[in-house]
Amino acid sequence: MVWLAKWIRENVQKSRVLIITDRTELDQQIEKVFTGVEEQIYRTKNGRDLIGVLNDSKEWLICSLVHKFGTDEKKSSEATDEYIKELQSMLPKDFSAKGELFVFVDECHRTQSGQLHDAMKKILPNAMFIGFTGTPLLKSDKQKSIEVFGGYIHTYKFDEAVKDGVVLDLQYEARDIDQYIGNQKKIDEWFDLKTKDLTDIAKVQLKQKWGTMQKVLSSKQRLDLIVQDILLDMERKPRLIDGRGNAMLVSDSIYNACQFYELFEQTDLKGKTAIVTSYVPSEADIKGEESGEGKTEAIRKYEIYRKMLANYFEIDENEASKKVDEFEKQVKEKFIKEPGQMRLLIVVDKLLTGFDAPSATYLYIDKQLKDHGLFQAICRVNRLDGEDKEYGYIIDYKDLFHKLEGAVEDYTSGALDGYEKEDIQGLLTDRLKKTKERLEEARESIKALCEAVNEPKNNIDYQHYFCGDTRDKEALKENEPKRVALYKLTVTLIRAYANLANEFSEAGYSQSEFETIKKEVVYYTNIRDIIKNSSGDYIDLKKYEADMRRLIDTYIKADDSEVVEIFEEMGIIELLVNNSSDDFENKVPKGMKQTRDSMAENIENNVRRLITDESPTNPKYYEKMSELLDALIKERKENAIEYKKYLEKIKELAKQSKPKGNHSSGNYPKDINASGKRALYDNLEQNEDLVSKIDKALEISITDNWVGNKIKEKKVRKSIALIIDDEEQIDKIMNIIKEQDEYK
Repeated sequence: MVWLAKWIRENVQKSRVLIITDRTELDQQIEKVFTGVEEQIYRTKNGRDLIGVLNDSKEWLICSLVHKFGTDEKKSSEATDEYIKELQSMLPKDFSAKGELFVFVDECHRTQSGQLHDAMKKILPNAMFIGFTGTPLLKSDKQKSIEVFGGYIHTYKFDEAVKDGVVLDLQYEARDIDQYIGNQKKIDEWFDLKTKDLTDIAKVQLKQKWGTMQKVLSSKQRLDLIVQDILLDMERKPRLIDGRGNAMLVSDSIYNACQFYELFEQTDLKGKTAIVTSYVPSEADIKGEESGEGKTEAIRKYEIYRKMLANYFEIDENEASKKVDEFEKQVKEKFIKEPGQMRLLIVVDKLLTGFDAPSATYLYIDKQLKDHGLFQAICRVNRLDGEDKEYGYIIDYKDLFHKLEGAVEDYTSGALDGYEKEDIQGLLTDRLKKTKERLEEARESIKALCEAVNEPKNNIDYQHYFCGDTRDKEALKENEPKRVALYKLTVTLIRAYANLANEFSEAGYSQSEFETIKKEVVYYTNIRDIIKNSSGDYIDLKKYEADMRRLIDTYIKADDSEVVEIFEEMGIIELLVNNSSDDFENKVPKGMKQTRDSMAENIENNVRRLITDESPTNPKYYEKMSELLDALIKERKENAIEYKKYLEKIKELAKQSKPKGNHSSGNYPKDINASGKRALYDNLEQNEDLVSKIDKALEISITDNWVGNKIKEKKVRKSIALIIDDEEQIDKIMNIIKEQDEYK
């Protein structure tokens, strides 16, 4: 849409584009999209405003709701002519849409027919109408679409979008809730997950108090079973366990949505769940509902909704009941921007179309849906959202497709009956089949990556391949793409394994096959951890670690191998600096120190990275640190220094290289008493007087948040230019002071 509007503007004289949609949310989204590409778009306020803008040539790009072409749309098709005449009579006598007008009708599968569309064409007879829809057209709508808009300009199928990386693939899973959660294995898994941090004694006491989990769960009704099922997913599923993603639950009624909410409020999701529906609690809804036989559905719904609003705003229920719109706006925003704080939205009809939340990863369906409604709903979870969101997941409690295998192979039956098969090809995939394929691909890919590592493939062999020779200053940087590939593939392998860990037999694996896979996962996870820490990437590449530790803790037992956990909070540098050489050797896990050479290279890579990372703060100083490191590496390689002595020397070097190291080798004058002044002193040929002048100039010229602000940076640069008459030198000094905390 954006590209076409720009093309029209550039190639058609006096062109204007009017974008029509039928929902305020979509109207707002369109405005954001065009603003994002630096195009100003005018949003009409009402029908009169729309007519006025069209009658004037000032605005070339306009968006409006279709309903602004009239007040109330007549229900009877027979009243069309009368309706249009009435609308035309409201137009100014001199009305004529100015310019070459192109009308983009968004979501045209909803607005392409009916009186409002006819009204648009009558009012704008010379305009070219182009329909857009992200939803495949039903068989019954296809002919009507061609009659209204003419032939197709372009079609883009779902499987093409997935292949192009525009949207994510959807994985479908049908769940028979009564069997799924009632399975003893699942109950035990849930209990173990919830109590994995407790001692054995505490677990026994808990079981004695509450009885078996089976007994607890079997006494619950179906809704409670679904709640427990979702809670289990929250503890084990990618993106849910770390709060980077969240979920939507589609309920079949507002009353059941309220029941779901009440049940979730008794769990760990309290305060992180909300209902978004069309319901507004009103006393009129419960008038006459008291019968003496207990609370009716209307009363329960009224009470739960009011309580939810009151709890959210922390105000009186009567006042909170007036804030339904504000509540919806805030929880939607929190759902999108803070998925860890709004983990589940319970909906009925609202938000199933037009709601764009990239964080939404799982859609739980407990409602009969069909055709457009179903398609739009399941596409709430296929938006891109970072590398850790690989799929959108559909969990179906209603058996909407009447057997998964039939749905995957033949879309002309069941819930998507109204679509042409080719239009939605590739929409859903068999979860187990796809995940197994993903696991096998991950295994092959990581083996292929590591194939080039020299035999016997000890730790030091992996270090040389992924980090390079420590004597080569550029080796770490040059080998970074290989390390990034290793980290990504390990993440993919762990996720694929975790998704099948409880269903390996259903996926077609024997016990022995899966044990082999488990050993591979453990092996490559440890290799990843070793390389990550050997290279110093344990800080820089944490974006790849979002939920990995949690998955490892859940699915990979520590006794299978030694996982390098000590570096989660403390890297090699910190461990070295904070301990004596003997203590350091004792505290490093066995897997990290197969040989002293291997350990030495781990340390050297980390010190090298530290020097490289800190170099912009003081180039001259860290150039000296780099030279000292090179000399020390040479000594070690030539066996000219004992290992204990080597550790002492590199420990001292590490101390001096840390961001707030003592920098004692600089031998600074008394007044050069801060890191910023020392950096200037080192890089201005140790000219104390010049450093003093620049420091005073900076004190006057620097204002809050100046770094990155062009106007404020220009002011600082001018103050330095009054002291130094060398543009190259000024650039150098500007880069240095931007890195100093004291000058920010």
